[in-house]
Amino acid sequence: MLRFALALALFASPALSDAAYQLGAGDKVRVTVFNEADLSGEFELDGTGVFAAPLIGPVEAMTLSPRDLERKLEGMLADGWLIRPQVTVEVLSYRPFYIMGEVNQPGSYPYRAGLTVLNAAALAGGFTYRADEDDIEISRGEEGARAEIEAGVDTFVQPGDVIRIEERLF
Repeated sequence: MLRFALALALFASPALSDAAYQLGAGDKVRVTVFNEADLSGEFELDGTGVFAAPLIGPVEAMTLSPRDLERKLEGMLADGWLIRPQVTVEVLSYRPFYIMGEVNQPGSYPYRAGLTVLNAAALAGGFTYRADEDDIEISRGEEGARAEIEAGVDTFVQPGDVIRIEERLF
């Protein structure tokens, strides 16, 4: 029941807030350390959700919210490097979403806030004549914990989603 409620909450939200968004592989973030330009910069999370930060080395950011990552970096920098560090994290670009099945140009596309399945299909060249617009499935979540969700054309897409448009029978 809890998994269903979580899926429903993730599914219904039209825009991602920094508090709810979980970082993942392919996201690009800007880290700003107040008064420490050499420690600030733009970083892309690799395939395992890790990026290399100056001075402190590899930082695991997978499934952390930007606010959680701020606190983690502040803790790492305070551990022998800086006195009371102040860090901000901003998501510069989200990981792409994927669309496959009965669209004219299946593939990977950049995520945009407020994107629906219909918008995603339009980015992919539109539905084919065989597309069943009532049989759409979204695979959402991280590897090993992905949920399969039935969707409609007005369902909101999130970064990393895999949208599958099925073929109609006749």
